[in-house]
Formats: sequence, structure tokens, C-alpha cells
Amino acid sequence: MISAVSRSTRGRRYTLESRSGNGVASMTTGGRVELIALLGLMLLGVPERALLAPERPDAGPPKVTGPQEVDVVAVLMDQWTQQPTVLLQGKRDKRSLVMAIGLAEATGIAVPLQGATPPRPLTHDLFLTLFGRLKVTVARVVITDLREDIYYATIYLTANGAGMQLDARPSDAIALAIRAKAPVLVEDRVFDKASARPPRGGPSI
Repeated sequence: MISAVSRSTRGRRYTLESRSGNGVASMTTGGRVELIALLGLMLLGVPERALLAPERPDAGPPKVTGPQEVDVVAVLMDQWTQQPTVLLQGKRDKRSLVMAIGLAEATGIAVPLQGATPPRPLTHDLFLTLFGRLKVTVARVVITDLREDIYYATIYLTANGAGMQLDARPSDAIALAIRAKAPVLVEDRVFDKASARPPRGGPSI
């Protein structure tokens, strides 16, 4: 095998030539650089699939569930049934809940909602006065369920540092909460069941 080295007079190009019985093979400096780069890529390997995959958009915060506080918006008269109703609206998702109530219950809610003072204490005023004398505080009320066209609620009380729960009609619970300035909450399942419930007349709380 005969090898020869030649230098160009016009630049810095170096040529290595080797002659053998099979022919002539030559490699320039630029060719060697390309070969080294190719070998480097082979040694480094292909990037992981996770690096090649496009970034996924943020999934966002998880959906909040459970009872949500509501605003007692108004006591209204249903034009179709001519029956009083109380309108509640969720503070978290702005869903509305309309419950049919009796005339007496409507008065018990509407009076404190409008900031009016009756000439004589109503039943809920009397209860709240009794709670105050006994050092009992209305912590919150929760409308817990809707079953067979009837709404259910729980009143949470605090007495001497201990908690108590009372089963109650939502109308009474709402009337007490407004007077005590306690929050009114509604379970998510109540909103779901009420939205799927066909409209009917008659008291539901």
C-alpha cells in the first residue's frame, strides 16, 4: 500500500490518499469533521420520547365540590302556581335554587330579608332571643338533600364551646340564619336533583 500527502498552494486543504489494490480513497479535513459530528450524535443517542412530545396544556385547578354558600336573593310569588318561593343563588358557581314555601314561612324569611321590624316578635325572633339567653349561637345552616319532593336541612349550633346539630325545615333554617347573620349553604346534590326535578306546585319545604 502506498500513501501520499499533498498540500494545496492556494489554501489550507489537506488530502490524505491511500492507494491499495482496491482503488483510491481520500478524506478531506471537512469530511473528517462531519464524520466526528456524526459519531458524536450516535454516541449521545436519540432524546427521550418525553422530551420530543409537545407540552400539554395545564389541566387547571381541580373542581371544588361540597356544600357552597348561597345568597338568599328574594321571596317571590310564582305566577303559575300563585305560591310563595324563596330564591337562592350559589356564590361559587352562581347556580340558582328555587324552593316553594308556605305563606307563613315566606313571611318569616321576607321580614328580616327586607330589614323590617315587626310590631311583635315572630316565631323565629323568639327562638333567636331564647338562643341568646342560653348562650347558643347559630353557626351555619346547610340544606342537605332533596328526597321525594321534600327538602331537608340541618342547623349547626354552638353552646358552651360544644357543637350541636338540629334537623329542620329549610324555610325555618333560612329564617333563623338571616336573623343570626349566619351563612346558608347548599349541598351540590341538592342543586343537581332540583335541576332534574319537573316543576310542581305545592310546598316543598
